[in-house]
Amino acid sequence: MSASVSARRAPLAAAVLVLSAALALTGCGRERASDTTATGGGPAAPSASASSGDPGAGPYVEPGAGDGAPHYNENNAYRREGEMSPAHEADANREAERITPVIERLWKQKKWDPASVRTALLDLGYEEERITQDGKRLGGTLTVREMYPRFETDHYVTPEGALVALRVHDDTCVTAFLQKTNYQVRTNGLYPETGCLEPPAGH
Repeated sequence: MSASVSARRAPLAAAVLVLSAALALTGCGRERASDTTATGGGPAAPSASASSGDPGAGPYVEPGAGDGAPHYNENNAYRREGEMSPAHEADANREAERITPVIERLWKQKKWDPASVRTALLDLGYEEERITQDGKRLGGTLTVREMYPRFETDHYVTPEGALVALRVHDDTCVTAFLQKTNYQVRTNGLYPETGCLEPPAGH
């Protein structure tokens, strides 16, 4: 190959390299809509240097996102109870009215251990719920158990008290707790992982 042919090709190759580099740089650092959608984060967040010109603009926050943490709704889905139909909610309210005086009486008598609570509620005519190891329900509607353990300093402690769950319908429950400091009875829908009782933590 002659020197004159090489000399003519050199500027062309240099121009192609410069153009490729310029195209690569203009794409760097940009967030594509598909990047955010793939992770379930919703629409792309405006950057702090958005057209508002506010250098202190914060990051994108999901609508209804509690404390504003990213992915709050997704991370807390396990704590979100299901919907109750109006008719089933009315049934649950009637059962809550039956249970509340019993829970209140036990609390005043300082009887908040699960055995005492279970006995008192079975006396109302409820049947204890029976579930197989693989989660199949065999019958009954009432569950009474100890409180969830909680971490204190360097170990877990199970507080005194009892948790109550009454399955009124497949979408509706009455839940209660009683412990030394207080008690509560309420109606709620089912939780994805734990049924009637609100879970202490998710997976």
